[in-house]
Amino acid sequence: MKIIDAHLHFSKIESFKKTAKEISFVDYSAIGLNKEFENNNIIMGIGMGVTEELRGGFPDISSSNPMNLDLEAKLPSNLAYCVGINPVKLIDERKEQELFQIEEELKRDAIGIKIYAGYYPFYVYDAVYEPIYALAEKYDVPVVIHSGDTYSDRGLLKYSHPLAIDELAVKYRNIRFVIAHLGDPWVMETAELISKNSNVFTDISGLIVGDEKEVERWKNEKLFVEHIKRALIYADNYYKILFGSDWPLVQIGPYIEFIKELIPVEFHEHVFYRNALHVFSKLDK
Repeated sequence: MKIIDAHLHFSKIESFKKTAKEISFVDYSAIGLNKEFENNNIIMGIGMGVTEELRGGFPDISSSNPMNLDLEAKLPSNLAYCVGINPVKLIDERKEQELFQIEEELKRDAIGIKIYAGYYPFYVYDAVYEPIYALAEKYDVPVVIHSGDTYSDRGLLKYSHPLAIDELAVKYRNIRFVIAHLGDPWVMETAELISKNSNVFTDISGLIVGDEKEVERWKNEKLFVEHIKRALIYADNYYKILFGSDWPLVQIGPYIEFIKELIPVEFHEHVFYRNALHVFSKLDK
């Protein structure tokens, strides 16, 4: 089965490097990524653009738009990307220049937009994002929105609650929105959102952080598995769910096996491959 990993990272973020070295034990490099892809029949990955100007500064308000993938000078050929947005830079005198740079990326190679709700102190329906949604609609690209727990204690959870996305889905009906990480721990809210709104999807990345041993531990935690399964069963629409790993925060192979156990086998091809092609339509090109 061919797989598209619809949510991973390839940026010089100190916390990602530390996790790769001390928790997930992965080779956080192009060589390491390619090895994981080869071992798991992953034909394409989608990196979520994010940068930090100050080492360890993520989420860094000084990062310029668009935030891209800067771990290495050259991207692997099987890695597409979503441009990351720093909303702080969209409220000062450089706004127009930064919007111009974002649009240039969308004209060229970017296949989507990533908003870091919770990491930056703005609700997703704040006016600061209106030009971003206009660009998403103009270039027919999806908007991936971080939801749920933040991988930084400097995040503010009130901004990352998935229910805020309902307002976007109703207002911008021509934009495909992807709720990252199933909105965990608010998975039932995410289930309701993808059930209610035809233009809202979710990825199931980042539900576990760690190596194979840690994935196995959580696979055997009945309440944790039921927490996720309850949302998937309630939503009852596996065409709205995309596989993602959140690499380098977890080893991809064991995480794939974990997700396979959550998804009925008849929907594996859609969750692991076809749904990503539908949502990220520029992948076909």
